[in-house]
Amino acid sequence: MNDIRRKFLKTAVGLGSIATAIASGLLIPQRAIAAYMESAFAATDASAALIAAEGSDQHTPSDEVKIKAPDIAENGAVVPVTVSSTLPNVESISIIAEKNPSPLAASFQLSGQSEAYVSTRIKMGKTSNVIAVVKSGGKLYSATQEVKVTIGGCGG
Repeated sequence: MNDIRRKFLKTAVGLGSIATAIASGLLIPQRAIAAYMESAFAATDASAALIAAEGSDQHTPSDEVKIKAPDIAENGAVVPVTVSSTLPNVESISIIAEKNPSPLAASFQLSGQSEAYVSTRIKMGKTSNVIAVVKSGGKLYSATQEVKVTIGGCGG
């Protein structure tokens, strides 16, 4: 009986704290909702996708941006991609698969204090360059890697 009462009290106190935080404006649920950049993800070429996502399509290749992806992906539906950077104050990281019908595969907005590292899986329709674009100090830097997508593991 005491365990049930303790669980009830813990739950009531926790929910009361959350309600108080929301009512006082300390916790705003809208901030947790991810923004969807419809025009960027609807773009049909890499240049238009970058302009919509980052404000420009002018990016400079940099050895401070690292992209890790398989040279050959046997299943284009799940291609693991990792992007990291040693650039200071990284604002965003975007991943472009050039020959996809919708080239923008992912875009991450970061705070200046966070580690510039993202890891995800993207879908690729065919062999293509995968471009990691990192925004730092208002400028775009990039790294490119070709990923060959095979059909049934027989070559592409």
